[in-house]
Amino acid sequence: MPMPDQRYSRREAIAVGVATAIAVTQAGAALAAASAGEAADSAAGKNAGAADKAVGINTRAIPSTGERLPVVGLGTNNYSPATPEERAARLAVVEQLPQLGGAVIDTAPAYRQSETVLGELMAEIGNRERIFLASKVTAADGDRAKGVAMLEESFRRLRTGRIDLMQVHNLMGVDVMLPVLAQWKQAGRIRYVGITTSNASQYPEMLAAMRKHTLDFIQVDYSIANRGAAEAILPLAKERGQAVLINMPFGGRRDGNVFRHVAGKALPDWAQEIEAASWGQFLLKYVVSHPAVTCAIPGMTRTSHLEDNLGALRGPLPDAAFRRRMEALWDDGIMAGDAE
Repeated sequence: MPMPDQRYSRREAIAVGVATAIAVTQAGAALAAASAGEAADSAAGKNAGAADKAVGINTRAIPSTGERLPVVGLGTNNYSPATPEERAARLAVVEQLPQLGGAVIDTAPAYRQSETVLGELMAEIGNRERIFLASKVTAADGDRAKGVAMLEESFRRLRTGRIDLMQVHNLMGVDVMLPVLAQWKQAGRIRYVGITTSNASQYPEMLAAMRKHTLDFIQVDYSIANRGAAEAILPLAKERGQAVLINMPFGGRRDGNVFRHVAGKALPDWAQEIEAASWGQFLLKYVVSHPAVTCAIPGMTRTSHLEDNLGALRGPLPDAAFRRRMEALWDDGIMAGDAE
């Protein structure tokens, strides 16, 4: 489950990234111009892949097809606005995501009003064809009919005739729903199928499902502070040719927000080597540089966070040696300092 929007600690942590946000906005204008000539019925991910060469966007290929996706997208767990001002802020994020180089938006029926709100926003903006849209389904107690009804309701709420990725949420009804999703994929209503978890207690079940089923995607929790998925799940996804979405790349309710550990701390000088101008970009580049990861989907409800996070779409990604350096900073520097 993507994490909720970060607030006070986030403002502190991204203070050093203001200049980057301006640069990203300028690059977004270039992307919009590059995308303007794309056919309206082209897949959103393919549109983004065609445009990325002009502005140097970091993308990863979906193993099952080769279609490329920008490595940072949007999670919408917190897309049930309570006020007109909150709705306007979310509309601005959804509008600017493809303008700044992103494509993936992940949602779910379990995220309160998020599917409904997202469907309204995309319709109002008119940018559905520039979005790689992912949602989720469950089959409570193995009830196939309930799962099918949930699928139909997602299409209605999202106001679309095609969903790019449909995932069995938290493995609830995998054996029942994956055959249904395969049929819907064959019919063209969905383009890719997958499964999700955000809880380490489900990792054994996730691994079994990954080995048993033919999957285009998996989705799992992973961050510099939560590396459990790297032990077996990410290597197996790489081996099996399954694309990977990462939820909670900045931590979550269970593990805690990573920004509280870096608030008020300066980035190391060597972060410049990967062109990370803020802690958000530093932490996202760690996540998306794992060779199995396709796209991270942090929750974002403010354009300031969007602009900062999408800075990770550009510039070098860490290699294996640099990743170890980042881990050492986290483990032996930041976390050790917090423990003192």
